[in-house]
Amino acid sequence: MLIDARDSALLVVDVQGKLVPAIAGWQVLLEHIVWLIRVARRLEVPVLACEQYPQGLGPTHPAVAAELPPGCIAGKVHFSAVAGACHALDLPEGPGQYVVCGMETHVCVLQTAIELLAAGKQVFVVEEAVGSRRGTDKALALARMRDAGASIVSREMVAFEWLRHSDSTLFREVSREFLR
Repeated sequence: MLIDARDSALLVVDVQGKLVPAIAGWQVLLEHIVWLIRVARRLEVPVLACEQYPQGLGPTHPAVAAELPPGCIAGKVHFSAVAGACHALDLPEGPGQYVVCGMETHVCVLQTAIELLAAGKQVFVVEEAVGSRRGTDKALALARMRDAGASIVSREMVAFEWLRHSDSTLFREVSREFLR
């Protein structure tokens, strides 16, 4: 299955200011998440975000929050955004596919992905746009999500699948801006 821009949404999980500096390779992770948000918005793919216990972990990191559409951030106390009832992610009338990025891979990203799969959604986890404090936790979570049925993808895989073909002005614009 390919990612379909008409039936997918980008879900940004818990990229919060107080937690970001503890994540391995956080500077690059933020760049990759911002890149995904910009591509999604350019291609008019819906962008949703959530925050885990924002009173304790703070709001979404300013570099990410600046790129998000107004009103797209939902707070939660459940680790899973599905269990936290963020954006009604599990409803049949919503997108059939979710491209997932964020933190921490082995906690909130994992639980959200598994519950999206259980709700019958197709899940694409962007390997270079998820992070954990420890690399081993990230690796274990990616393996578990793959075993559960999620597709582990790269940012460019997402962009090219959303675009589908190269014979358009949109492709040329996105290529120049994002795919150098």
